[in-house]
Amino acid sequence: MSIIDKDPAEAIDLIKAGFETAGYICDRHIATSIYLSQKLDKPILVEGPPGVGKTELAKAASELLGAPMIRLQCYEGLDESKALYEWKYGKQLLYTQILKEKLGDLLEDAVGLDQSMDKLHQFGDSFYSEKFLEARPLLQALKSDVKTVLLIDEIDKSDHEFEAYLLEILSDYQISVPEIGTIKAKTKPLVFLTSNNTREMSDALKRRCLHLYIPFPDAELERRIIKTRVPELDENLRNQIVSFVQQLRTQDLKKLPAVSETIDWARTLLLLHAEKLDADMVRNTLNMLLKFEEDIENTNSDVPKLVAIAHKETR
Repeated sequence: MSIIDKDPAEAIDLIKAGFETAGYICDRHIATSIYLSQKLDKPILVEGPPGVGKTELAKAASELLGAPMIRLQCYEGLDESKALYEWKYGKQLLYTQILKEKLGDLLEDAVGLDQSMDKLHQFGDSFYSEKFLEARPLLQALKSDVKTVLLIDEIDKSDHEFEAYLLEILSDYQISVPEIGTIKAKTKPLVFLTSNNTREMSDALKRRCLHLYIPFPDAELERRIIKTRVPELDENLRNQIVSFVQQLRTQDLKKLPAVSETIDWARTLLLLHAEKLDADMVRNTLNMLLKFEEDIENTNSDVPKLVAIAHKETR
């Protein structure tokens, strides 16, 4: 019996525990969304600030389910030939040349044009067939014999027109190829779409998905994440790091530090043998957290105060 076939409460607990084993610390809300997605056969649209673990969620699901992950990285100008399929034009041309060379042998017994045409129609039309179809990530997921995790990453970077290509897959797990018909999924993939909210998704796309918003974690959850990802770090320093980052996220910054950047900073301080936060070390490593020089310059003067609060909160 698979996890999702168990009692709902038990299944959700197992998903949450399985994610933790895979190094992804999540709350019950996220685990419930994964469970519902599986039971209802619905894709999940994961939205939230950059760096909160949207892509990592798909990777953790892949590991938990033992399902290979197929990833489609979205960008402006992405079209169906890069995402769905493309015809193998070179092989189609070779096929035409071979057919031309063999045509005389095939039609040697035919008399007149009508007989030649009848005989020609007896042979299958392979020119437009799956033999000459180059499967791209979306079609690869549908044609897979085993369950896969399909990650459509940063869908908000693609054009509005690209969303239309996705609707048939998201609702019916199939695509229509005009030349050969409909290709249905052999095994329905678990689909994740991630968005950093740089633009609004269409209502049609949202209707076909479960919506999951992942915000920045609170201090308790972030401490657990750092403990899992950087287990060698001293508990007191870990608490100070999280307190400092949580304070930074209340500042007026161009880009707030993401969880992935907290992890990088924790690893940096571990590498530098830091035992506690001090203002000089924080200033020297602030570029691990803040990615705009303007943010670093504006924060520098507040570093002693933020460090002092971090010490006070973790006593």
